[in-house]
Amino acid sequence: MTRFFGFLLTLILTTAALAEPPVDVARKPSAKPAAKAKPAAKAKAQVRPAWAELTAEQQRTLAPLKADWESLDPERRRKWIGIAKRYPTMKAQEQERVQRRMQAWAKLSPEQRRQARETYKQIVKAPPEKRANLRQQWAEYQALPEREREALTAEPRRRK
Repeated sequence: MTRFFGFLLTLILTTAALAEPPVDVARKPSAKPAAKAKPAAKAKAQVRPAWAELTAEQQRTLAPLKADWESLDPERRRKWIGIAKRYPTMKAQEQERVQRRMQAWAKLSPEQRRQARETYKQIVKAPPEKRANLRQQWAEYQALPEREREALTAEPRRRK
């Protein structure tokens, strides 16, 4: 279980690293709740921006998300666009990290993404002592040789 937690923590930290500060509530349009009340087919057709509406630079940056873009809700799209806007100002190492994490995120199933978000919310709400303990466990996991980390993430799959 502890080993699986290390893998799950990897997913959470990926989510946290890519997260953008919350959108200012005062700037949200008031018509948004009405849009959620519409049938899903109509709401999906009106979700913007569509992939084609992104700039060429944004499309290059967000390329790992292209296949899922149309299924993302507006808030998630805004967060990814915010990352794409900051991307050119990032150092090369940061850009590489963002691309790796974005690719890893794109490979997750919707259920795995949901689970990662829920776990992240729980960690954020956890007491500082528990978060410090998690950071320590994460540092220990990161210090392991690559082979041992791979073995730890593969082990839960063999048990099932």
